[in-house]
Amino acid sequence: MPIDGLTWLLVALPLVFALGWLAARMDWRQLRREQRDGSRAYYKGLNLLLNEQQDKAIDAFIEAVQADPDTTELHFGLGNLFRRRGEFERAVRVHQHLLARADLPATEHDRAQHALAQDFMKAGLFDRAEAAYRALLGTAFDTEARLALLGVHERAHDWAAAITTASELERAGVGSFAGRLAHYHCELALEADARGDAATAEAELARALEAAPQASRPWLLRGERAANAGDAEGAWRAWDVVRQRSPEHFLLVAQAYADSARASGHTDEALARLREAYANAPALALLSASATLEDITLATQPALVAELNRRPTLGAAEVLLTAPAAAWPEGAQAALAQAVTRAGQPLHRHRCVACGFESARYFWQCPGCLSWDSMPARQIDAL
Repeated sequence: MPIDGLTWLLVALPLVFALGWLAARMDWRQLRREQRDGSRAYYKGLNLLLNEQQDKAIDAFIEAVQADPDTTELHFGLGNLFRRRGEFERAVRVHQHLLARADLPATEHDRAQHALAQDFMKAGLFDRAEAAYRALLGTAFDTEARLALLGVHERAHDWAAAITTASELERAGVGSFAGRLAHYHCELALEADARGDAATAEAELARALEAAPQASRPWLLRGERAANAGDAEGAWRAWDVVRQRSPEHFLLVAQAYADSARASGHTDEALARLREAYANAPALALLSASATLEDITLATQPALVAELNRRPTLGAAEVLLTAPAAAWPEGAQAALAQAVTRAGQPLHRHRCVACGFESARYFWQCPGCLSWDSMPARQIDAL
């Protein structure tokens, strides 16, 4: 009996449905198997990473990425792991691969760009890092990019660009950059002085004080510039501003302050101010500057012994040793011994040859690496 077209259709439809169902089931099983394999590789890598087996963890993450190449989180994790290990070239390749994907959402694209910029920064490729960070301006990573660019400008000593970036950050409300701006202008002043442009140097110092009115470095530099130009009066007055604003920074120029005071006829006034400064915050630099104005040898003065007793430092001991022992004031020998003893205490250490752990106490088993007999009995200062 011949089979007509309708009969063939009735037979073919269930057959096609059955074949389609089987194919879908096979694809679903394969997909589930791939997902299971990818998840297994991911958790295996995570476990290895937690156990500080980074080499094996990287292999596991690479396997997971190959099993599921569309998962961006795996790429980010792998790239960041490469960066932490110092394998910057591999980290760059991973993040560049992400950036090349046309289906990557804008947020993930910016995230990959930020990771790539970090790769370049860590690798010391500052020109590429700068370009990568500039591509992030105006994105969700704008603040991080500008802060990073500020670091790049500082490394490159591009102070003009640093001023621009710091000013933009300050206007954006990120924080106060007044102190940094003052330093940037001071650096520009030093560059101007180096090329003999005195007018620009003075203008930059004025801008530094405009940015940070309480900054002491511009006045330090003004004093140095005046002293180099032979203007002792100007140097003394500039450094006297430092004395009032920042007693700590004044120690850097205390001796030069005394010399400029003597040269400009302000010996008595300067001596009184140095003594006042020493009374408020004793320091050897102030004592030495005062001795210069008094025309006395500090090494033979009881004031030095008092300073040694107060702070038994090698600096004060060195001043004492510039005079013969017969000229030392009373109590100088005991103060000198105290200074030497104090200076030698940090050197009285036993150092483990296995890990470098140091301790004033001798250990048979190193507390650092738990090695036995790894600490020589001979102390470091005896080597």
